[in-house]
Amino acid sequence: MDASRPTASSSSKALKPQLESLAPTLAAAKEYLRAARSAATRRAYAADWRDFFCWAEEHGLLALPAQAETVALYLVALAESGRKASTITRRLSAISLAHRQAGHPSPCDRSQRIVSETLQGIRRTLGTRPRGKEPLSLDLLKKAVKLAEGTLAASRDRAILLVGFAGGMRRSELAALRVEDLRWHKRGITITIEHSKTDQEGQGREVELPYGSQPDATPLDELTCPVRALEQWLKIASIKEGKIFRRVTAAQTIGDGIDPHSIARIIKQALERVGLTPRQLATYGAHSLRAGFATTAWLNGATELAIMRQTGHKSNAMVRRYIRAEKADRIAAASKLGL
Repeated sequence: MDASRPTASSSSKALKPQLESLAPTLAAAKEYLRAARSAATRRAYAADWRDFFCWAEEHGLLALPAQAETVALYLVALAESGRKASTITRRLSAISLAHRQAGHPSPCDRSQRIVSETLQGIRRTLGTRPRGKEPLSLDLLKKAVKLAEGTLAASRDRAILLVGFAGGMRRSELAALRVEDLRWHKRGITITIEHSKTDQEGQGREVELPYGSQPDATPLDELTCPVRALEQWLKIASIKEGKIFRRVTAAQTIGDGIDPHSIARIIKQALERVGLTPRQLATYGAHSLRAGFATTAWLNGATELAIMRQTGHKSNAMVRRYIRAEKADRIAAASKLGL
C-alpha cells in the first residue's frame, strides 16, 4: 500500500476538527430548515400525522412506511367521517412529508393512482368550495361591544373586536400584536405587521386604524372607535411593551399573551351575550372579523384594491372570498329584469 496516500481513518481524523468547527453552522442550518414552515403549519402537520398513525395502528396497518392502499382507505375514512376536502388534502401532505423525512418514498405521489384517484373522487363528491365563516355585521359588532362583561376582560374584548374588525386582521396577527408595532399619529394608529399567513418571509405590511366617528363616546360600552378602545385597554391593563392582547385571570390580573385560538372563543362569547343561538354561533369564528371588514367596506363603497391593501390579500379572487355581498349583488341584478 502506498504510504503517501491517506487512509480512511487518517482522513476522518483530519476532518473531525473541521466538522467540530462547523457544528454551529449545522445547528443554524437545522433552524433554517425548521423555519421553512410556520409554527402553525408544523403543529397542523404533526396533529395530522398522529391521526393517521393512530388510525393505522387501530386497524392493524403499517403507518411508516405505509402502503398506498392504506393511505387510500384512510382518505375514505376521513371523507365518511365528514372531514372537508381541504382537511383531507392537508392530511395527505402531512403523510407524504413524514415519509420523506424518514427516508421513505412517499405513498402519496401521483404515481400512486389509487391515492390520487381516490382523492379526486372525494373532492368531486364533497366539493372544494371553502365554507367561510359568516361576516360580523356592523350592527352585531356594536351590540357585542356594548354587552362586553367585566372590567379588564370587557376592555380587552372591546379592543380585540374593534381592532380586528377595523384592521381586517387575522387571529394570528391580532394575537401577535406588540406595543412596539404601533405608531400613533393625528389620524389614528399605523400598525406594522411583521409576519402573516401569506407573508412568511417577513416583508411586512402596514394596517391603518383611523379614529371612529365617536372617538370620545362615554360611557365606555358605547365606544366603537378602535383607536380609543385600544388606548383604553393598554391604559387599564398597564401594558407599555410586549404583547398587547393578554389573558385576564379570574382574579382580574393580567397574564401572558393570548393564544390565536382564543380569538374565536372571545368572539363567540360576545355574540352569545347578544343572543345568538348555538346553531347561529357555529357559523361565526375568528375570520368573521376579517370577513366583516371586507363585506362592510365593500358595501360602503370601498374598492377591492383598497380592501386588499388593508387586509394584505394578494389577489382579487382571494379578497372576494371574504366579501360576502354576493347575495345582495344577485338580488340587485335580478331586480333589474322588470318582472
